[in-house]
Amino acid sequence: MSHSSRTADGPADAASDIAGALERASFVHIVARADGDAVAAAGLVARALGDVGTPFQVSVGRTVDARTERVVRNERDAETTALVVGSSEAEAHHLDPDDEPASVAAWRLAGELGGAPDSVLALAGAVAAGVTPGAGATERLVDAAETSGRLVRRPGVAIPTEDVADGLAASTLVHAPFSGERAVADELVADLDLDTPDETQGDAEPQLDDDARRTLASLVAVETVGADDATTRAGDVLERALRPYTTPDGRFATVGGLADVLDCAAVGAPGTGVALALGHDVREGALDAWRETAHTAHEAVREATTHRYDGVFVARVDEAPVQVAARLVRDFRAPEPVALVVGDDEAAAAAVDDRDLAGVAARTVTQTGGSADGTPRTAYATFECETKQFITAFREAL
Repeated sequence: MSHSSRTADGPADAASDIAGALERASFVHIVARADGDAVAAAGLVARALGDVGTPFQVSVGRTVDARTERVVRNERDAETTALVVGSSEAEAHHLDPDDEPASVAAWRLAGELGGAPDSVLALAGAVAAGVTPGAGATERLVDAAETSGRLVRRPGVAIPTEDVADGLAASTLVHAPFSGERAVADELVADLDLDTPDETQGDAEPQLDDDARRTLASLVAVETVGADDATTRAGDVLERALRPYTTPDGRFATVGGLADVLDCAAVGAPGTGVALALGHDVREGALDAWRETAHTAHEAVREATTHRYDGVFVARVDEAPVQVAARLVRDFRAPEPVALVVGDDEAAAAAVDDRDLAGVAARTVTQTGGSADGTPRTAYATFECETKQFITAFREAL
C-alpha cells in the first residue's frame, strides 16, 4: 500500500509521484468520486495500466467515507497500490487537482505511464467538470483530437445520439419545457420540419445538415432562456451545449453528449459509467442510464418546492439524483449563487464559483450526522436528521 494521503484539506500528490508509484505497482485499485470527470479520469489511468500490463480494479465511492472504506478493505494486501480520484482519509495516492479537471491531470498521467491516452475521453471528463472545450488546460486536448481527425466542430446542440428528440429530452446540458418530456421534444422537432438529407440510409438515424442544426440550436436557445423560471445565467450556461465538437469515429455523437452520459451514469449506474470509461461496449446501457437519470432529475427540478435565502436557493424534492438536479437548478433556475437540492436523506449543492462546498458539506454533516463529499463548486451529503435541520446547518456552514 502506498503511504501518501490527502484529506479534504490536504494537498494532492504530484502526477510524477503517482506515475512512479503506479509503475512499481503489482496491482492498482482506483477509487473514483461519483461524477463524470472523476470516472473519466479513472478510465484514462486504468487504460494506461492495461497498456503496460499492470492489473487493476476500478470502483466508485460517492462520499469521502465510502472511498476511504473501499481503500481500507484492500489494505490487507501489501501488493495493492491505491489511487483515489478525489479525496479520502485513506493511506493512498490522490489525484484531485485544484486548478484543473481530474481528467486532464489523468490524461497527462496516462502519458507518463506509457499509454496512449484518449484525448476525447479526457475532454469529455473536463466538460463534465463544467469546462468549456478548448479553455485553459483543455486546449491541448482539443488540439490533439482535432489533429488526429477525432474531433470536428459543427453547428447544433451537444447530444450523444443522432436522434434529436431523444437527445433534447434527456440532455442535462439544458433545462427547458422539453426537458424530460420526450413527447414534447418529438412535437418540437416535428414542427421544425428539419431537412434530413440522409434519411434513406437504412435504419440509421437521419443526419441533419448544417442549416437544420443552426435552426435547432436557435430553437433550443429560445426555449431555454425564454422559459418562465429561467434565470439570466441560463443563457451563459447554454453556450456549452451549442456548436458542439462531434466525434466522427466515436460511439457518441458529440463530446458534450459523452460528458452528459458519463456524468449521469456516474450517479445513476456507476458500474456502467466505469465500463464506459474503460472503453467497453456498453453504449446502450449507458444511454439507458443517461435517460433515466436525466428524466428523473428534470422532473424533480420542475416539481420541486423552492425557497430563496440570502446566497442560497433551496429546492426540496421527493426523489431525484440530487447531484444532477443541483447542477440543473444552479444553471437554469437559481437566482442565488448556490443551489441546494434536498431529498429525504441526501442532498447536493452546486455553486457558480469556488465556495469550498466540500468543506461546507463536511462541516454540515458534523452537525447532522451522515457522510459528505465535494469539490470547491459541488457537494454531496447524506444526513440523519430532519430536512429542515439539514438546511439550517448547511446555511450556517456556508
